[in-house]
Amino acid sequence: MKSMNCLTMPVNPNALATWANAVTVSRILVSPLLFIVVPDDNAGSWLAAWLWFGLCVSDVLDGYLARRHGTTKSGAFLDPLADKVLVLGAMFTLVSRDMFGIWPVVIIAVREVVVSIYRVVVGARGVTVPASRLAKIKTLSQQVSIGFALAPFSAVDMTYAWLTTLWLAVGLTIISGLQYAVRALRPAFKLRRAAK
Repeated sequence: MKSMNCLTMPVNPNALATWANAVTVSRILVSPLLFIVVPDDNAGSWLAAWLWFGLCVSDVLDGYLARRHGTTKSGAFLDPLADKVLVLGAMFTLVSRDMFGIWPVVIIAVREVVVSIYRVVVGARGVTVPASRLAKIKTLSQQVSIGFALAPFSAVDMTYAWLTTLWLAVGLTIISGLQYAVRALRPAFKLRRAAK
């Protein structure tokens, strides 16, 4: 009975030990296994594809838990971090297998690193930066692209599927990055206008 209460009761916004965070950290810990099982022949692997699918579903699960129990500052930081570890790790693994081109992945990586640094800087001031709706769509397009590249039925015979979703992810990456830039610079513009 107590364990069921733990699953349903709201959490403190400053809490670190939550069910949602436990799922998020588990995603990060399992990610190296995925990188190892990605095949060298670029023909796809059902093991890698199903493992990737499970990791993506766990992303939905920790989001559900966070909404049900209440979001936390630690969760607002850890969940996007887990997404970056999984997505960038999988993408660079596919680059090393000569499947993904380096430049779209570099563009995505630069944006993710810059946004992560921004989150750390404002987080030190007690400000949380949850992912925007567009950023979540961007993450989904990245996940779908990787999924198509890993699944045997689409890795070779449907290259257009993962190529199209990869470049869609690049476009959304740039646009959502600009959104964060506007959000970051808006207070400075307001102060400048007030000074005038």
